[in-house]
Amino acid sequence: MAINVAIAGATGYAGGEIIRLLLGHPKYASGELTIGALMGNSSAGQRCATAIPHAPQLAHRVIEAMNTDILAQHDVVFLGLPHGHSATVAKAVGDRAIVVDCAADFRLKHQTDWDNYYGGTYAGSWPYGIPELPGHREAIAASKHVAVPGCFPTGATLATYPALQNGFIEPNISITSVTGVSGAGKSASVPMLGAETMGSLKAYKTAGTHRHTPEIIQNLEEVSDGKKVNISFTPVLAPLPRGILTVASAPLSDTIMNKTKDVVAAVDCPDKNISQNVHPAHTQIVTEQIRDITAQIRGAYEDAYAKEACVHLLEEGIQPQTQHVLGANLCHVQVEVDSQSGRLLMVSAIDNLTKGTAGAAIQCMNIALGWEETAGLPLVGVAP
Repeated sequence: MAINVAIAGATGYAGGEIIRLLLGHPKYASGELTIGALMGNSSAGQRCATAIPHAPQLAHRVIEAMNTDILAQHDVVFLGLPHGHSATVAKAVGDRAIVVDCAADFRLKHQTDWDNYYGGTYAGSWPYGIPELPGHREAIAASKHVAVPGCFPTGATLATYPALQNGFIEPNISITSVTGVSGAGKSASVPMLGAETMGSLKAYKTAGTHRHTPEIIQNLEEVSDGKKVNISFTPVLAPLPRGILTVASAPLSDTIMNKTKDVVAAVDCPDKNISQNVHPAHTQIVTEQIRDITAQIRGAYEDAYAKEACVHLLEEGIQPQTQHVLGANLCHVQVEVDSQSGRLLMVSAIDNLTKGTAGAAIQCMNIALGWEETAGLPLVGVAP
């Protein structure tokens, strides 16, 4: 019997990307997956030919009004609704279907985080949809409910967690993420107009006020060996339709620095700096020490992602670029030791609508159904 899939919020950016990926899913091609109800609120009654023009295969369909009884008749329900709306729908559907929520309603484990950053009724938490995190794949497979991560936490977490888990960095991390405008959703607003965004960059929701801040901390504290994680998170809006480039840095840990202290002392470097203007006789020693540290750190990332089809540690010297992951369920990662500051630089690139939202949702559906995890997911970006 075919798996019947419904999408609530089908005309939003997340819903539209889910539809794109479902139409390319091998189970859809074989008839083992069917696309059932496509629902919306303000878009109800619109023909898909105009509401979802990138999917002409569904042009004859009409967007239905929200109806939880109909949703519950499906095997899988994707929720692409505004934050705070999913909990009510999910409660009505219950356990009658696998529910994959792309909003924030079930991401946060602590009510205080929800109260501080979202407000309204706290609905609890579900298994969290970054399968690449330790233990998460198993939790997703065992549940009928999955909370899809936020796009910023996806890029930030995958860039930093192996370094933190292995004790290479202190849990005090600076994160800047440059994002395209589709991350703000499809609703019209003056700050998102082309005239406001084209040719301009703007930091927004700064100084710890962005809603994804507690989500990033929550993820990293799972692997911090009980240490409290502090982050400074700054999102930057860029004139791009889609894509997120995350640049994170953190001090190298005392464990790593202690391995270099003899070299540091020998070359008279103050504080934690590994290398400054040193006597030429010491240059090779310092360089080799940095190479050793880099090799250890890269080894940890290779161990973390060697079996992950959707996360790639790039070769040394190759920097992640958003264009290389567009439309793909990929995260490209790079790590480098900054010898001048004694910090580790961690960089990632994702497509906020694919690996950052809809692709992660499909990936989690595949896991929950026991299908090939990457089925229907593009694993090669576009170039240029």
